[in-house]
Amino acid sequence: MAAFFIYGGELKIAHFSDLHYSPGNLEESDRCFGFAVDDAVLRRADIAVISGDATDHRLDAHAPSLNHLAKPVSRLTWTMPVLMLQGTFSHEPPGTLRNFALMGNNYPVFVAERVQQVGFMDGRFFASDGPVFSPEEMKRALGADVVFTCLPTINKGQLAIAVGAQEAATGLEAVLGDYLRAAGSINRELRAAGVRTVGVSHGTVNGCTTEHGVTMAGFDHEFSLGSLFEAECDGFMLGHIHKHQQWERAGRLVAYPGSIGRFHYGEEGDKGYLLWDVEPGEAKAELVATPSRQTICVDFNGPPDMARLAEIAATATDKFVRVRWQVDEEHRQSVDRDAIAALFTGAAELKVEARILPVVRSRAQGISLEATVERKIERWCELTEVESAPLLERFQMLEANDVETIAASVLSRIDSLSAPESSASLAQEIHSRDASVASSQPDAPLPLPQATVETVSAAQRSWLEDDLFAA
Repeated sequence: MAAFFIYGGELKIAHFSDLHYSPGNLEESDRCFGFAVDDAVLRRADIAVISGDATDHRLDAHAPSLNHLAKPVSRLTWTMPVLMLQGTFSHEPPGTLRNFALMGNNYPVFVAERVQQVGFMDGRFFASDGPVFSPEEMKRALGADVVFTCLPTINKGQLAIAVGAQEAATGLEAVLGDYLRAAGSINRELRAAGVRTVGVSHGTVNGCTTEHGVTMAGFDHEFSLGSLFEAECDGFMLGHIHKHQQWERAGRLVAYPGSIGRFHYGEEGDKGYLLWDVEPGEAKAELVATPSRQTICVDFNGPPDMARLAEIAATATDKFVRVRWQVDEEHRQSVDRDAIAALFTGAAELKVEARILPVVRSRAQGISLEATVERKIERWCELTEVESAPLLERFQMLEANDVETIAASVLSRIDSLSAPESSASLAQEIHSRDASVASSQPDAPLPLPQATVETVSAAQRSWLEDDLFAA
């Protein structure tokens, strides 16, 4: 066995979580987890812990994704023991991990599927029969190199059967808190004996932050920080939240490593695994970043700005790009998706998302309660702040007259408005010209126009007067 098993010495634990192996994530998961495994081996980690969601959903035994996950796990077991925890049931259906317990090489793989304490000693794992070590089992645990308090994902349906649906809805934190306090008394005794104690769980800490920057606060989360520290573990290794974060109290540590890779657009922070140094009463953790994909997210509150997209595209080579915009229904065709795709031909992936805002038409409040059409028009004008008199006049015209009468009335109104102005301007122009002529030549006779008269013969005149269309 390696030198880390010296009593009370420092123990290096490689903590991986949320690998999410699946066909869609395979390239990202395999690249990042493969890097992390190689790095942990090079740094001479002593034990590996995978704290849930190794897969993204149910995988068949022959699925390539499951085969790709098995290879790095098997590679770990050549140099260190591995503990795998049951994660979220929708990602890791119960039973998914059991085959991994069969693939140990120099060291074993232990799969924790129930609430229990697990010790490691003499190259082997051993587990409690119940949720914590019994007094008889403690005799062996006091000689262990490390003891894990394992709290996999809780089946809330089973919890509801046990404590009632109403209690299960808001009392999960209290139920788990009771267990963690019970485990705390065991872990204090173990730590006093020089045994390292580590908690491993998969769930949400009330007040933690998601990978998208959202604070998780509510009554249905599994843990509070206080209850986790009451477990009296030197280090508490968590999974489920994809953003790295950690909390320290009196030398002891609670931490999420975050997901091994970047599986969604908009995720904040580095991705990686945690390399822990654990000794009785104290723990430290370092995030080792993995080569996760780089993403660019561009959002427009309106049509996309093509000039801005061109600037972003210049630095988007081999990156994963998401462009989102929102436009109203009338302008949905104004966005040229092909032009956007042409800008990002060098990107590893381009995802475009359009949000079309429908045109919302609503009736005027109270309009249906009015008894007459005139009152409905007046009500609409009140709500829209429009003058009602012109509308009512036109409505009465439509109601009382036919189309020809209305057209004749409109035309006559136009003539009456334009005629006086034209006559006045014409008279003014004639008067102006007369005055101009009179002032320039007051005594001169008016010039006579020159005219010539041409006579035509009767023969020439006949074709002008004849009926050209006569038979």
